[in-house]
This record gives sequence, C-alpha cells and structure tokens, in this order.
Amino acid sequence: MEPDKRTPEQYAVVLDFLPNGYPFDKRPSHKKTPIVQALGTSHFTLLEMSPKEGVFLQPHEQVYIGEGLRDKVQHVLGRIPLSKLTQTAKAELEFAITEVVSKNEKPFVEFFNKAQPLTTRMHQLELLPGVGKKHMWEIIEARQVKLFESLADIKARVRLLPDAKKVIVRRILLEIEEQDKRKLFTD
Repeated sequence: MEPDKRTPEQYAVVLDFLPNGYPFDKRPSHKKTPIVQALGTSHFTLLEMSPKEGVFLQPHEQVYIGEGLRDKVQHVLGRIPLSKLTQTAKAELEFAITEVVSKNEKPFVEFFNKAQPLTTRMHQLELLPGVGKKHMWEIIEARQVKLFESLADIKARVRLLPDAKKVIVRRILLEIEEQDKRKLFTD
C-alpha cells in the first residue's frame, strides 16, 4: 500500500503534551511555548505541534490538523525524528498505532488483498514481521478463493499467522524506526 504523497495528514493522535515546553529548552519559562508530539493518522508521520492558547491535550486524543479552522492546534511545526520524542511519547507510540489501525482497517486489509511480488524472490507480504514464504503462500491462496474482508477474517482463514493487526503495527514501528528503507505504510 503506497501512501499518497500529495495528501498531508488531516488528523493526528496526541502522544505527549508538554504545557511548559521541552525541559531541556534553556530559555526562561515565560518564553517557552507548549509543545504537542503526535502521530499522523494516515501516513504515521511523527509531528511536533503548537496548541492553541489555553488548550490542554491528553495522550490518545485525536486532533484535526488539516487546512482550515483547527479547534485545538495552532501550528504544525513539522516532522520530528523518533529520537526527539519524549519518553512518554515513545511509550504511547505503539498504543497509538494500534488504535489507528483498529479504527481504519480497510487500507491494511486491502494491502493483504493486493500485495504483489517485489522481485522474483521477494514478495511484499514477506516484508511483514513473522511472515515468511509459507505464510505468504497461504495468504495468496486464501485471497484467491475470496478476498479478505477484515483483519479478523485474515486471522481466521490463514492458519498459524500471527495476529494480522499486531503484524501491521510491528511493521509500522519498523518503518518509523527506519529499520527498513522500503515503506509499506509510512512515508
């Protein structure tokens, strides 16, 4: 599933809210600005944002960050690397990814239904953690009989496959951690 590079993130899930800015910021406290660290919901982009004045955000809260009127976010300051996430944000990352995948299964089910070979020896499905040749062939054979309808359907029809949702979450984490240059779900 190749993400559409032209569409920016519209929503983000809050990973951490720092009402007094970063603790390592050497500026006086009256000059520090609140910071939100968040995860984009369509391309899994790690973002740093500035909330509107007087707004306090909670981890796992979904906020609108697209064009137009935003109710809680003043500015999207930009992308941030994984290394700049706070410990709280790092701890919440996997939960937030799982939440996003659970709420929007369709593109991931579509990936299982449409994944293609990368080379004569490697298939896109094999890029998923825990999926080797045996699972790949089981998935391909099962989808030839009938396309998958949900992640639960994949789990039910493909014997011994680890939980499809967990496999996707682990793959997204690998991509965010930049452990594989090939991107299936992030950009």
